[in-house]
Amino acid sequence: MITLDDERLDETFAALANSTRRSILARLAEGEAGVNELAEPFELSLPAISKHIKVLERAGLIVRSRRAQYRPCALDPAAFEAIASWADQYRPIWDARFDRMETYMQGLGQGRRAT
Repeated sequence: MITLDDERLDETFAALANSTRRSILARLAEGEAGVNELAEPFELSLPAISKHIKVLERAGLIVRSRRAQYRPCALDPAAFEAIASWADQYRPIWDARFDRMETYMQGLGQGRRAT
C-alpha cells in the first residue's frame, strides 16, 4: 500500500531528478529569490522557469510568499528533513559496507608491506 509519505517522496525525488531544478534549489540555499533572479543563469524562458518552480513547490521543496508584487521563493527545510530522515534509515547498511571496505583496504596495504 502506498502512503501519503511515499507519494510525497516520489514527487520529491522526481523533482530532484532534473538538473535545472537542482540548480534552482542550490541558488535558493543562498537565500530567497524571485523568478527573474532564478531565471538569470539559464537559457530558458520565464514560463519554463515558472514550471520548474511549480514542480518544486508541489513537491514541497520550496515555498512562495507574497510581498506586494514581489513573490520570492525560499527553501522549505521540512522537506529536506524528510529526505534526510528517509535516507538515514539506510545509514547502518552503508556504514557496514564502508567498514568492510576499510578492512579490505587495510588487508591490501598489509599484503604489500609483506612483499
